[in-house]
Amino acid sequence: MSHNLSKSRYTQFRCCEKALWLNVFKPEMAIIDADTQDRFKVGIEVGDLAKNLLGDYQDMTTRLPDGRLDYARMIEKTKIAVSLGVENICEAAFSYEGNYCAVDLLHKIENGYQLYEVKSSTSPDKDIFAWDVAYQKFVLTGCGINVVGTYLVCINNEYVRHGDLDLHQFFNIEDISVPVETEYPNVADNVRRAIHILEGDEPDTSLSASCEKPYKCAFREYCMRDIPKPSVFDLYRLSSEKKIAHYRAGRIRFEDIRDSSLNTLQRMQVECTLNGTSHFDKEGIRRFLDTLRYPLYFLDFETIQPAIPLFDETRPYQQLVTQYSLHYQEEKGGEVFHKEFLAPSRGNPQRQVAEQLCKDIPTQACLLVYNKSFECRRLKELANLFPDLSEHLLAMVENTKDLLDPFRNGHYYLPAMGGSFSIKSVLPALFPDDPELDYHLLDEICQNGGQAMNLFPQLKDLSAEDELRARQALLDYCRLDTLAMVKLLEKLYDFVENEDDNGKSQF
Repeated sequence: MSHNLSKSRYTQFRCCEKALWLNVFKPEMAIIDADTQDRFKVGIEVGDLAKNLLGDYQDMTTRLPDGRLDYARMIEKTKIAVSLGVENICEAAFSYEGNYCAVDLLHKIENGYQLYEVKSSTSPDKDIFAWDVAYQKFVLTGCGINVVGTYLVCINNEYVRHGDLDLHQFFNIEDISVPVETEYPNVADNVRRAIHILEGDEPDTSLSASCEKPYKCAFREYCMRDIPKPSVFDLYRLSSEKKIAHYRAGRIRFEDIRDSSLNTLQRMQVECTLNGTSHFDKEGIRRFLDTLRYPLYFLDFETIQPAIPLFDETRPYQQLVTQYSLHYQEEKGGEVFHKEFLAPSRGNPQRQVAEQLCKDIPTQACLLVYNKSFECRRLKELANLFPDLSEHLLAMVENTKDLLDPFRNGHYYLPAMGGSFSIKSVLPALFPDDPELDYHLLDEICQNGGQAMNLFPQLKDLSAEDELRARQALLDYCRLDTLAMVKLLEKLYDFVENEDDNGKSQF
């Protein structure tokens, strides 16, 4: 496609000129993380489903032998479909003055065509998608297509599946003519400006909010390659807007923001890093430990979150528990036991998960999790689904304590945590050389939560050998999450019982 535009390139230009230039000339600098790959995959699945929304259709998608899209052939097929009056054309491809687009769904009506843009989001940013659709209207109008309506198709997050998927309930269709018409008069000039950018050298564009919104830019690390580490961009829970404001004011290094208005945790992070010291509040840790009682059960859930509901009584993007790991001790300092559950690869796992939880965890047991809002929300959802188990499940909620608290409250902080209190940051900071606690030594197919979420739905399609490996990888990953909690709690107990340490450091 040379230096010509597509709808994705146009939208990229509207967000950031430099991102467009890098996408064309330095694509190898892009970092496509797992979340982005997952979003692309979901987008394809939802887009394929939406093709059926308006009835029978013809799909223009055509590929070359190497798997790349055959743009020329798609454009030619679209011309034929339009000439034949095909009512619904998916991936309808057009090129006007070298500017290309493929319309998700083009619907013919009496006096022209309605253009439908499909998104896998439940609440998309209409202004940004209006850029995309206005560009498409510009290209189609240039090709002689009379566009008489522009619509955004997104997912209805209130839809609950009952039986076969109801596309007209699953999707929301919204008329976005107003924001599209606001953008449309600017498209021709924006196209010229974008082409001008591509004819020049790499733009000297400053970091901005578009580095993070609407999605984290794939070129963010490239553009930040000269930013010192750590920097204002590493500060705990500082908004993107405030980070950019500090950056533009020249306050980039921790030394530069030392006298800025920081909250307690941010100041602790800055001072501990600059001084090479750690911060401990022994009394704060002791108060947390005093809330625990035995038997103590360390619990961690793994879930799936399908955009398209797989089972009856489920919603789009609903978190469904598929497995859990459970380490437990009958008494403080006692032997640590382990139980685990991983649902079968087919069918709705929720009932089996709920029943097994009630078997494995006594009603009055004290539960310890890391970030209790997640586990407690899942437990409440299960209780709502299964009234006969609700009393037991809700008792678990009431008895749950959060191991994140002493870290998030600043009672135990090491510079190696880097301003993050996630278990993936805290664990290696406290146990830097323990291979038993190294997620990177797990099977490469499941070393983080995102991989676990994506791996479970694939189980049913794997060979027996591959499914066995995948199930073991899932079990090993979840097991390490609860083992990590066991070790972190031991570390906290060791700290408060160490008479050589007098408690609280200052910053």
